[in-house]
Amino acid sequence: MRMSQSRRSPSVVPPLGWLLLLVLAPVLASAQAPQEQAAPRPITVPDMAAWKRISATTLSDNGAWFAYRLNPAEGDGEVVVRSTSDTTEYRFPTGEGGGALAFSRDSRWVAFIVNPTQQENQRARAQRRTLRTKVAWVNLATGQKKEMEDVRSFAFSGRRGGWLALSRFPAGAAGGGGGQGAAGGGAPQQPQPGQAQGAGAQGASDRPRGADLVLHELATGVEINLGNVADFAFDDSGRWLAWVVDAEGKVGNGVLLRDMETGVIRVLDNDKARYSNLAWAERQPALVALKAVDHEDWEAPLHAVLGWTGFGTAGGPVKVVYDPAQDPSFPGGMTISPNRAPRWSEALDALFFGIHEVKPSKAARERAETEARGDTARAGEGRGAGVTPGAGVPRVPDSIPADEKPNLVIWHWKDPRLQRMQELQAQRDRNFSYLSVFWPRENRFVRLADDVVDDVTPADKGFWAIGRDATPYELQGNLDGRRFQDVYVVNMRTGERNLILRQNRWSFDISPDGTHFLYYQDGHFYTYEFATGRHRNITANVPTSFIDTEDDHNVVDPPVRPRGWTEDGRYVLLSDNWDIWRVAVQGDPGLNLTQNGKRDQIRYQALVQFDPDNRPGYDLSKPVYFRTYGEWTKKSGYSLMSRGRPGPEVLVFEDRAYSGFLKARDAEVYLVSWTTVRDYPDWHVTDARLANPRRITDGFPEQKNFLWSAGARLVDYTSAQGDRLQAALLLPANYEPGKSYPTIVYIYEKLSQNLHNYTFPAPGGFNAAFYTSHGYAVLMPDIVYRVNDPGMSAVWCVLPALEAAIATGVVDRSRVGLHGHSWGGYQSSFLATQTDAFAAIATGAPLTNMISMYSSIYWNSGSVNGAIFESSQGRFSGGPWELVEAYTRNSPVYHATKVKTPILLLHNDQDGAVVWNQGIEFYNTLRRLGKPIVMLQYVGENHGVTRAPNRKDYTVRMKEFFDHFLKGEPAPGWWTEGVPHLKMEDHLKERIHLVRLPEAVAAGRGGGH
Repeated sequence: MRMSQSRRSPSVVPPLGWLLLLVLAPVLASAQAPQEQAAPRPITVPDMAAWKRISATTLSDNGAWFAYRLNPAEGDGEVVVRSTSDTTEYRFPTGEGGGALAFSRDSRWVAFIVNPTQQENQRARAQRRTLRTKVAWVNLATGQKKEMEDVRSFAFSGRRGGWLALSRFPAGAAGGGGGQGAAGGGAPQQPQPGQAQGAGAQGASDRPRGADLVLHELATGVEINLGNVADFAFDDSGRWLAWVVDAEGKVGNGVLLRDMETGVIRVLDNDKARYSNLAWAERQPALVALKAVDHEDWEAPLHAVLGWTGFGTAGGPVKVVYDPAQDPSFPGGMTISPNRAPRWSEALDALFFGIHEVKPSKAARERAETEARGDTARAGEGRGAGVTPGAGVPRVPDSIPADEKPNLVIWHWKDPRLQRMQELQAQRDRNFSYLSVFWPRENRFVRLADDVVDDVTPADKGFWAIGRDATPYELQGNLDGRRFQDVYVVNMRTGERNLILRQNRWSFDISPDGTHFLYYQDGHFYTYEFATGRHRNITANVPTSFIDTEDDHNVVDPPVRPRGWTEDGRYVLLSDNWDIWRVAVQGDPGLNLTQNGKRDQIRYQALVQFDPDNRPGYDLSKPVYFRTYGEWTKKSGYSLMSRGRPGPEVLVFEDRAYSGFLKARDAEVYLVSWTTVRDYPDWHVTDARLANPRRITDGFPEQKNFLWSAGARLVDYTSAQGDRLQAALLLPANYEPGKSYPTIVYIYEKLSQNLHNYTFPAPGGFNAAFYTSHGYAVLMPDIVYRVNDPGMSAVWCVLPALEAAIATGVVDRSRVGLHGHSWGGYQSSFLATQTDAFAAIATGAPLTNMISMYSSIYWNSGSVNGAIFESSQGRFSGGPWELVEAYTRNSPVYHATKVKTPILLLHNDQDGAVVWNQGIEFYNTLRRLGKPIVMLQYVGENHGVTRAPNRKDYTVRMKEFFDHFLKGEPAPGWWTEGVPHLKMEDHLKERIHLVRLPEAVAAGRGGGH
């Protein structure tokens, strides 16, 4: 019997807190009756911790069930499983954090990771213990739940269903939340090309990785325990389960296979070796794995690649082995890399994998040195020299004692990458491998990438690949941000390659059929045909331009990014920023699929097609959805094109922002989510035409207990340079027409597109929902830029936006504050030097001296800021030595004498984006000039504030700052007098109540939650 709406599964025991609430319900109801009748109240910082979000959304294959996680910002969450056809709903507590959530392919079961609770985690941290996750699975017909402790991941058995595989933690392994798991895959997840596998990687511990894998038969409850399993995976059909055994002493190690129909287990490979990177081909039953064998001559194991095809056929499966040790053509001093996942080609005629260098072992090095000394002695004897072998040649030690090792970094002007970038990318460099291929039928190994062309991308079909070499341009590209590369075509059967493009800036991908390659130059798109070697300008005769004229960075004729290919590879889908065009790979006048975009100023932003097999490209003979956005109305929605006929039908186009779109794999059941500034992003069940949507989630009904924005208005205005622009004006809670309100102007490039976006109340500084709840209006204007004037561009755009907003009557001219962070912090800091239109300005992590910032380092990435200034956000056409007046003109610090506005400045000592000294310069300059400024520094924080206590503290202080200057509230003491270092501890104690949940309502999270 199915459960009624909002009832819990019978197997779920209510937590103690709920039992106490039930016992005390009459008393609490009586004591809190006046509060329950009270009008909505403003949001507080403690309230933000309880605000719940829907995540990990998934729809069963038959469309009957929708599941999601519902978690607060702080505290314990739950998994909600909801019927899409009636009101049946199951809710299960899942502790603190996220994790995998999946339906079985037969849509009869759902499983999910369950984490320790917040209270359990807090207790474990205090005791320095690590807790483990568990997995729960639910019978959707009955709502009955079962669980297994100490499980790190899980997988259902593919399309056939019937089984759940549960991977337990290895003995002695640490636990933790957010375990992996999926409908068809195993644990751990496979690495992406160039990424580390973990235990299979070079230099990894030789400790066995195996743990118990429990196969649970869902219908009967029968459980089969497979021991010492390191990796496992079901194929898509669910008939085959493959796993890797990794046991102590490598005893019994191998790759095994179980036929889930018959229960027969067979050994696919078995050796005193380590196996890793187990994976099935994406759309057919073919398996691949790596095999590693220790060798005394090498520091790391030597790998071979294993592949199997022909599952379910007579004599199958058939094993393919490529062992470099048996191939004299394989490069010396190299082996197959465990850091790139091997895979089958789509045609199952080739195995792709990476290769990398391997270091000789200490014993091998010593033998080589001994042989070298012997050779030297014999050579000396031949010359009659009588020299002691190795004399005068110091021996290189294996390591240097820590007390003798210099802490040295050498920065050289010829380094293509800064030392900081090399440091950050060291792990990537260590794990780098060169793409190679093995053709089993011809028994041929082909190395595709090398030190000259180290980046090679194979086609999905056929035998062509594209190689890219950025080496000649890497140094200059890291200096000025202009990234070029030479492009090669590679024959994967022979390894032959030919240069087809020199110093190209925009190259894209290979067609799904493997016949053409797409690139862009000089304002046009081109294709290269592999078979003929012919280049074609395919957009020369298309009656529109694909140059992104709206890109206001210092870039010459950048392209609008392509939207994809058709599935058959015959056409490219291109955007002119308004419409989507179908253009033939040989070139033609093009076909405007959407037709009215430019005419009606509607942007067709993306194509959506639901393909259960996940094939590359779009099949235009089948339904295609276009996500649409009205440039000047801010409406959004979806249009539908059927059978490739141009002029898609408008399904929805509303004053809202669409945020999610799902379809059941095997049924015509669709789910869609949207928001407005007032409406939470709940999900609605609908049909293929998005008709009659019916809401099936209620993510945070407690929102009704709080004051919320009364809505949003779109404000049109013209910049001082004549640009047509817009701003989003969010109304305060309880807005009354004709009344003007204190207003926060929030800036960061273009923001009017946020008109219909829902803002989750969250601490961290400025939050629109928080401020509108407290009676502020919020204005978010658009800023467009002129090259060499990024600061002045803000002045030219923001001040006219403010005047237009004041003209609406909503904004009180005398009570306007300004805030921006990072680039927005730069703009707000610069505006402080150019106008007195704002009563108070809070600026976060701002650039303040464009000259010194130019040659600083973006420590989070290791790049030099000059590249950002010349080709990205900085929007200068050269360096400060060429444009000293422009850099000075747009630097806040050089105009500090003109500041008349009190400033609250945030800058942290570990800021890796905008160096801390930028804030220090501005603070000390204004302090020297006697200007009112307070700087907040959260010790150890980076570009923003991430620690929960810091986020809450910053939120409260910013609001106190604005409340004083815009609402006339008393000034906080930290603003008027500061806080001496020795009194900071007491100061924080006195304020802790502002951010802490009251103990009396902590169990219920307060505020009616």
